[in-house]
Amino acid sequence: GQTRYSMLETIRQFAGEQLGGVAEDVRDAHARHFAERESTVMALWDSPRQREAYAWFGTEMANLRVAFRWASERGDVDVAATIATYAGILGYLVENLEPIAWAEEAIESARAVNHPRLASLYVLAAECVLAGRSDDTIRYRHAAMDVMAGGAEVAFGFECLLGRTYLLTGTPEKWGEWCRPRLARGHDVRGALRTSFVLSQTVTGAFDEARAAASGLVEFAEGTRNPHAISFALMAYGFAHRDTEPLLALDALRRGLQISHDNAIRVNESFAAMSLGPLEAEHGDPSAALDYVTLCIRNYYDAGNTGQTRMPLACLAAVLDRLGRYEAAATIAGFTVDPLVSRAFPEIDNAIAHLRTVLGDAAYESLARAGAAMTASVMATYAYDQADRARAELDAIPK
Repeated sequence: GQTRYSMLETIRQFAGEQLGGVAEDVRDAHARHFAERESTVMALWDSPRQREAYAWFGTEMANLRVAFRWASERGDVDVAATIATYAGILGYLVENLEPIAWAEEAIESARAVNHPRLASLYVLAAECVLAGRSDDTIRYRHAAMDVMAGGAEVAFGFECLLGRTYLLTGTPEKWGEWCRPRLARGHDVRGALRTSFVLSQTVTGAFDEARAAASGLVEFAEGTRNPHAISFALMAYGFAHRDTEPLLALDALRRGLQISHDNAIRVNESFAAMSLGPLEAEHGDPSAALDYVTLCIRNYYDAGNTGQTRMPLACLAAVLDRLGRYEAAATIAGFTVDPLVSRAFPEIDNAIAHLRTVLGDAAYESLARAGAAMTASVMATYAYDQADRARAELDAIPK
């Protein structure tokens, strides 16, 4: 509904030259404008019109990049930190990891003046774990905790992101320990900490506590009218009930996926799709299971999210095992071997045990080694191909 004005690069450069002595003032005004947009855009985000905030972010990404870069080079800490914070949050939610690097870059100047956004920058920088940088994540997490201990808060209630990094750096049991005292203080913005706690307890096997914490969570989230909060809660609720009440879990995860898709919340869409895969294969539609899992693989791979790509691949291996495509399942399982994957999705351990039985240990090990030796890009291509083949076989079965 709006017209965008653009120009050729050569004309843009010429126009910039014509600014002459006022070029710096124009660039300063441009950067300030995008810093000042934070309150408007994030108010839109925290409403049923959330999708419009993501659309704005995608449209203005180049402007945000230029504005952040200029403010950073000029030493304008307020502007640079503001843009890095809200762009980092929106980028995380749509699986655009570029602004995480902006948060990292802004830390040094923010720390020098003890800037009020320092905690937010550390929390966002810790998301570099998604690019496989666990050591840097642990360092940023410790720094964030130190700053938050002094009373600093994370913008828009996104401190819950910090707890999840425990899972992705190999200490998932500390995730719940991190959530407990914060929940006790009652400062839970949009139910994000409680949702995070439900996920943490499910991953560590404390299923009864997870389900108890999940009781009433979806209703609370619905009261916020925030699509991210609602889909996040549905995702956790379904994840916590997948073993005891799989049909209830299917319904919650399908609803969470639909809300995520309708509102372009790609991070929640990916997780809901991944969680749906094994459930659909066993209790729902096997063809849909393949669609869901490959959607998640594609989202993570396209985003450069190497820290989590093994999880949906493990789900695909479990689905292929259930469909009788044992060699493909064993090959993909070999790529996914990771204690964290087993904690999050124990279905992979059951699948591997079954594959060893039907294939024999020697054949399984040979196939798994072949999968482990593949690069991420080769494995992604292999996974898409095997999912397509399995889907074609299912489609050929008379209904």
